[in-house]
Amino acid sequence: MIEEILSTLLRHWPTAILILTIAYLAKNRYHNGLQKYPGPVLASLTDWWRFFDVLGRRPDITHIDLHRKHGDIIRYGPNALSFANPHALKTIYGLNKGFIKSDFYPVQQAMSKGERLPSLFSTTDEQYHAELRRCVNSAFSMSSLVQYEPSVDITTAKYLEQTEALFASKNKVCDFAEWLQYYAFDVIGEITYSKRHGFIDSGKDVDGMVGYLGKLFSYVAPVGQLPLLDRLLLKNPILRFLDKHNIMSFTFPVVTFAKARMAERLSEIEHEKSKGNTAAANGPIAGNRRGDLLSMFLKAKEERPDFFHDGRVLTMAVSMAFAGSETTAISLAAVFYFLCKNPRAYAKLMEELDQAIENGTIEDRVTTTWAESQKLPYLDACIKEAFRLHPAPGLVIERVVPKQGVEICGEMIPGGTIVGCNAWVIHRRAEIYGDDVEAYRPERWLEANPEARKKMEGCMLQFGMGARTCIGRNISLLEIYKLIPSFLRRFQVQLADPTKEWKLHNAWFVKQLDFNTTFQPRRTATAK
Repeated sequence: MIEEILSTLLRHWPTAILILTIAYLAKNRYHNGLQKYPGPVLASLTDWWRFFDVLGRRPDITHIDLHRKHGDIIRYGPNALSFANPHALKTIYGLNKGFIKSDFYPVQQAMSKGERLPSLFSTTDEQYHAELRRCVNSAFSMSSLVQYEPSVDITTAKYLEQTEALFASKNKVCDFAEWLQYYAFDVIGEITYSKRHGFIDSGKDVDGMVGYLGKLFSYVAPVGQLPLLDRLLLKNPILRFLDKHNIMSFTFPVVTFAKARMAERLSEIEHEKSKGNTAAANGPIAGNRRGDLLSMFLKAKEERPDFFHDGRVLTMAVSMAFAGSETTAISLAAVFYFLCKNPRAYAKLMEELDQAIENGTIEDRVTTTWAESQKLPYLDACIKEAFRLHPAPGLVIERVVPKQGVEICGEMIPGGTIVGCNAWVIHRRAEIYGDDVEAYRPERWLEANPEARKKMEGCMLQFGMGARTCIGRNISLLEIYKLIPSFLRRFQVQLADPTKEWKLHNAWFVKQLDFNTTFQPRRTATAK
């Protein structure tokens, strides 16, 4: 009987393949009853639609257009729904709701010696995430900002000096988005290891780290739509074996830098202990460190050696560079770009900064302090409006519905369904932000009454939401709120070609290209 069936299949294999393909596509189309939700027909049949849409580098536009055409719920994969209604946010991302991250996130895990490094951002294991977060939470609290501020000041002062030397003094055009990423990378290096990566000092991409990171996210974004591909490509067993046994290295450059800094620090600690230094003997902060993140991670290791071992210290150090440099640089570039494209807003912000100097709200020093920046309401509005109009993440922030199913916006969604919201869609909801959602208008944040402003802030997704909110958001905000006023007081920023729009490259994070500027010295603050 079996032989007859096999013989028939072999004789009619084209027909058999066609029937199996149709059956597979029909299964996808009617999966869990999701066929009732609108969206592209191809998207309901195969995740390859998602792959090619993301490969086109503007899936944010696709999602905005689909929601405007079809409404608050669209189907963008056989098992994936995107929600545009802000009421979905608390259900999907709220605390203790039982949603976990989708398989898109492990694709972003760094590798070292053939092993994955699951981070707070990339793990789908909620228990692991909770344990890891408990170990490091204190290092990222708002109260910890005070100890990181000197590190930001050191890097900011050098950045302003190099901007003058490399660009302003020569009237040279600057690729500002890339130059801002150099800044963000070096700040993270200073905060994490008390040592900059060297981007600002050299004025170039050190060890190709920025270029590599860009390529990695360009890989992650489309491949993450079909996570199985990652196990066949970058993380296949053969490559992992070669990396593990040092036959060929596939370790990310950022990991190599982090491992070198860890080795230096551990050697330094052992040296201090050998000299009988009690401070080193009683804790991981050796020498004259300013309490950087690596010191705090090593302290957490001493407190929880059973869980927070060297591999997880490395994971935390690496993830700082991965997420911290890309998202912060994108947000900084957005603020500067929208100011350049909106001269009225630029002039109004400069008026606020100049008046703050005159009335003593800001001291006349090279860098603006965090506390001072919090007294500048129009600066705050300009930054929030850039976050709204150009959030760093440009794909659906995916979660998986608990197995029992959940009601979202009046719809009962089956367990196992991938659901989420795209910040580029949510941030353009007219009922929350006003009818002029496509306009850069910082005043919307100042004109809103307390209740309306609370709703506006409650729908902002640039750092994620809920238990999986970006743990480094406070550090990112520290950089942004300090650099922008410090830079604008020192330089007048102008577009090299005001008639030319920048280009956007959505590779999970929406990076800006062709953001070319020139800088004119505006004033020289008194160094204090």
